[in-house]
Amino acid sequence: MKKTMCVVLALITAGHLLAQDPVAKKYGDLITPADLKENLSILASDAMEGRETGKRGQKMAAAFVKANLEDFGLAGPVNGGFYQNVELYTSMPGDIYLKAGQTKFSNFQDIVFYGSSDSGGDVTVPTVFVGKGRKEDFDLINVEGKAAVIQQGAEENYRAALTLARERKAKVVLIYNENASAFKEFAAQLKDYLSEGILSVKKPEAGEQRAGVFFIAQPVAAKILNTTIEKLGKAVTENTLKKVKPATITYKTAMDIKVLKSDNVLGYLEGTDKKDELLVISAHYDHIGKNRGTEGDLINNGADDDGSGTVSVLQLAKVFAQAKKEGKGPRRSILFLLVTGEEKGLLGSDYYTQHPVFPLESTVVDLNIDMVGRRDPQHKDSAPYVYVIGSDKLSTELHNLNEQQNKTYTNLIFDYTYNDQNHPDRLYYRSDHWNFAKNNIPIVFYFDGIHEDYHKPSDEVSKIEFDLMAKRAQAVFYTAWEIANRDQRLVADKK
Repeated sequence: MKKTMCVVLALITAGHLLAQDPVAKKYGDLITPADLKENLSILASDAMEGRETGKRGQKMAAAFVKANLEDFGLAGPVNGGFYQNVELYTSMPGDIYLKAGQTKFSNFQDIVFYGSSDSGGDVTVPTVFVGKGRKEDFDLINVEGKAAVIQQGAEENYRAALTLARERKAKVVLIYNENASAFKEFAAQLKDYLSEGILSVKKPEAGEQRAGVFFIAQPVAAKILNTTIEKLGKAVTENTLKKVKPATITYKTAMDIKVLKSDNVLGYLEGTDKKDELLVISAHYDHIGKNRGTEGDLINNGADDDGSGTVSVLQLAKVFAQAKKEGKGPRRSILFLLVTGEEKGLLGSDYYTQHPVFPLESTVVDLNIDMVGRRDPQHKDSAPYVYVIGSDKLSTELHNLNEQQNKTYTNLIFDYTYNDQNHPDRLYYRSDHWNFAKNNIPIVFYFDGIHEDYHKPSDEVSKIEFDLMAKRAQAVFYTAWEIANRDQRLVADKK
């Protein structure tokens, strides 16, 4: 009898912990596949021309987002309007080269410079070989104020090595691929990508210290270090990096700077008794525009990336606004933030956090939705899932709350594969939540993974799983609802 009573009490306790709030459930159920599909069919249509930052399609998409926010009855928080004007700077490649002794290597031939910094003339620096550019390699070789030469495998992500080089204060980074044939194709792709320049929030100044990166062909690496590729590979394998003698290079990176104008689109829903505290729910509405050419499908519609996130944010805005109209509005205020320029380097969110409409110290959380409409190959036959990234990085309470709301309402599989900050894909740093996280604002990034249509014209509305997408949007809603209405502000862990 005693054992039976304990079981009953345990079930009652568990039931209490997992009890659904009928009000939250009522509004969560208003997030429907049909509404998501209706909006995405417009936002990711060919008419939007791929929504490239600063282009006509992006501006049409901004108008579509604004019209929806306005129809929902949200306020325009930027001097009474919905647009936050974002002025960006385009750095167009000018006179760029690299010299090793008397040999000069020209941009887009033997080297490709990827960066926006203008060197202000010739720069001569010591050059060292740092192997694979891992932490243990940088621990062996001092790169401060020097050019760091790094070998990368075909499948390796250069971002991790570049980040470490910058942390160790390298002056410039030179990366070659251990696959000799890889450079030519990569250089052609990068030349096409850079033909319209690199965008930045800050106007690049001549002589900037942030390390740019040269991607170089294997013969260039050998010439620079006065050795052979075979010997460099052996130094990596045998961990004898110190035996590769330092050298010296001279380089120049001249840039032509132009101004480009874009907009973030903001919708504001004022809270009640805790209105001075703010939730941000974000997504980027830009994409990568059109491919060059005259034949075939050239428009990168970006249905999943990030049309899916954009229309999910719009649906959350609609539902929260409806709740407010019916007297069930959130206690805390909510900013629905649709940003530009994510594909160009998280620029719209960077601009917002540098020019916040509401104080960052009053911002409780950023729930960021970037690609939630598809499955990746790893989950082809999986039950409904979503990747969750960053929830535990700044607030244990946020992580636990997000888990609990999911178990109570949506029961998605939360996959934390990409949550490791050192994962080679470095996704924690690659969407708009990062600009909030680096300001110590707790975040959650919801993501469906990298699929075969990523950044291709084939990322079409016809491939979206709207039932799964709706469930993911509901998961975000229930976490937002709880954070917006609970008694205590979400707590960030002490650092």
